[in-house]
Amino acid sequence: MAKELSENTSFNVSIQTLIGIGFAITTVVGMWFALQADIQEAKELPEPVIDRIEYDLKDELIRQTIMDTQEDVDDILEQLDKIDERLYEIQKNR
Repeated sequence: MAKELSENTSFNVSIQTLIGIGFAITTVVGMWFALQADIQEAKELPEPVIDRIEYDLKDELIRQTIMDTQEDVDDILEQLDKIDERLYEIQKNR
């Protein structure tokens, strides 16, 4: 049932299909060149400068996050101690 391709094989392609294929190729090529232009422009831009204030703010945010996490851990440990005491009392009363 498979047909062999040879010199005498013909394909029927409509004008709409050819226009669609041409449009798709044009779109892809246009996008490629636009992307290459954007990449080249990005290479030519100067590197962003990180100010001392920005660095200090980020450092402060990180330190505050660490302190908040430490407070959460302390709260969890207190709750765990209470649970442990309650379990001990339950087992003691049995």
